[in-house]
Amino acid sequence: MNALVIRPMLPADLDLAVEWAAREGWNPGLADAPAFRAADPEGFLMGFVDNKPVTAISAVRYGKTFGFIGFYIAAPYARGRGNGWATWQAAMAQLEGRVIGLDGVLAQQANYRKSGFALAHRNVRYGGTPGVSVIEDSALAPISSEKFASVLEYDRAFFPAPRESFLRSWLLDGGRSSICFVEDGAIKGYGTIRACREGHKIGPLFADRPDIADALFRALAAQAPGEVFLDLPEPNASAGAMAERYGLKPVFETARMYRGPAPDLPLMRIYGITSFELG
Repeated sequence: MNALVIRPMLPADLDLAVEWAAREGWNPGLADAPAFRAADPEGFLMGFVDNKPVTAISAVRYGKTFGFIGFYIAAPYARGRGNGWATWQAAMAQLEGRVIGLDGVLAQQANYRKSGFALAHRNVRYGGTPGVSVIEDSALAPISSEKFASVLEYDRAFFPAPRESFLRSWLLDGGRSSICFVEDGAIKGYGTIRACREGHKIGPLFADRPDIADALFRALAAQAPGEVFLDLPEPNASAGAMAERYGLKPVFETARMYRGPAPDLPLMRIYGITSFELG
C-alpha cells in the first residue's frame, strides 16, 4: 500500500465528506457544502491512498486566532491503519498557534483530551415535531442583504472570531431561511433553518431574551413540515426548556472542547449553535 497523501478538498471531495457524515448519522444539511467552503476554502482536508479517498477532516480558520475542527471521519475500509491519526495531525498543524474548538462525540472525547483539549460544556441535540403555526410579529423580518451588516455585527458576540464569508453564504445564499428580530431599530436576535437529510435543523439561534428566542423558534419551525432539530448548549436551561415546551426531546450530544483558553461566549443567549461541523 502506498503512503497516505493529504490535500485540501476539491468541491467534489467535500460532497463526498458530507455523504460520509450522513452515513455516520450526523444528518448534514442538503446545501451545507458551499457555505462550509466559503468559511475557508482550504480548511477541508482529505486523505488518499492509491488515489482512493480514505479520510476527511475540517480545520477551518477564522480570523487570525481561532480554528474549528470537524468532519473527522475515516472510511470504514481504511480504519485501524493510522490514516485517521495522520489526518488529525495535518489538521492540527494547519491550526497551529490558534485556539481550537471542536464538538466531540462520546467515543472520541478521551482521545481529544490526549491532544490537549478540555471540556467547556455539553451540547445537546433536541429533535421532534413541534407543531407550531405561523406567527405574525412585526419585529420579525427576513435577513436581506440590506440587513446583513447589522446581523454580522450582532453575531460577533456569539462567536470567537469574525466569520463574514461564512455568514454571507449561510444567511444570503439559497438553501436556508434566515430571520432576525428587530426592536427599537436594533437586531436583538436571529436564526436560520435548513433542510437536512432528515427533517430540518435550526442553527444558529441567538437571542437577547427568552421571549425573542421563542418568537424566532416558532417562526422558523413553522416553515418546516415534520421533524425539527436544535443543537443547544446544555448550560442554557432556558433553551432546553423552550425545546421541551414544543415537544422536542434529547436525541444526541457532543462535548464542546477547546485547546487553549475557552472563549467567553454568552451561552445564556445561545439557543442554538450554528453547526457541530463549524462551531
